[in-house]
Amino acid sequence: MPKPLQNPEQELRFTRAAQAKPLLILAAVLATAAFTVIASAYYRDINTALPHPLWALVPLILAWLVARLAVRMTRHAYLILTPMGVEVFPLFRPQKHMRAIYWQEIASIDVTDHQVTLHFDEAQSSGVHLTLRPIPKPRRELLIHALEQRLADKK
Repeated sequence: MPKPLQNPEQELRFTRAAQAKPLLILAAVLATAAFTVIASAYYRDINTALPHPLWALVPLILAWLVARLAVRMTRHAYLILTPMGVEVFPLFRPQKHMRAIYWQEIASIDVTDHQVTLHFDEAQSSGVHLTLRPIPKPRRELLIHALEQRLADKK
């Protein structure tokens, strides 16, 4: 469970909600498969080739794991824009592997369809590539606009 925010009005949070959609669909399909196996158990005395109802546990457990991963993706941040800079969080062990990029480090940004590059020098020889695929498309424009405005204010 994420901790309550100290100053939510001072930051923009972007989650992996775009990646969570297919996982929620997969969880629904797996749950449906589990319930189909359970429902077919009623006819097992007529057709012995039908699977035992305990086989429903396999897709049911997988559905629970996939749904839990999807919920984690939508609740926990991928990128946070704060007054200090940009915080990048990996999906697993974010407390240990978090990367903070301060606004003073960023010289320029380069935007493509599915990627933002934060350059650390004017020669654009070093920097960080951030994929935009985890962020829903309408939110990508907000992220790019916020980054461009922050860098324009810096200059």
